[in-house]
Amino acid sequence: VQLQASGGGLVQAGGSLRLSCAASGRTFSTYVMGWFRQAPGEEREFVAVISRAGGSTHYVDSVKGRFTISRNNAMKMMYLQMNSLKPEDTAVYYCAAGRNIATMVNEYEYWGQGTQVTVSS
Repeated sequence: VQLQASGGGLVQAGGSLRLSCAASGRTFSTYVMGWFRQAPGEEREFVAVISRAGGSTHYVDSVKGRFTISRNNAMKMMYLQMNSLKPEDTAVYYCAAGRNIATMVNEYEYWGQGTQVTVSS
């Protein structure tokens, strides 16, 4: 499966952005999908994951209550709605596909190219 993330941009603190991840291939619904982010000088970190049918989600504590992950298997799309953004959310955001609900980078087989999110204070 090939993935392409989009929707990043520059936003003021407290604002919102919606990231999208478009998938190609016929097996999108067989993958667990996740969002990760990487700030300059930092390791890539887990943000959110959603199960194959979308019924189960999991978030890193720092985004709980602010971010919502969702997917549309018919459209082969995944989304990350980000509200109440903070400067510390600034990073390149990556979408990823894997076989298991996991928070580790090495559990995911396929990666999108990343989209920059910058939150100004």
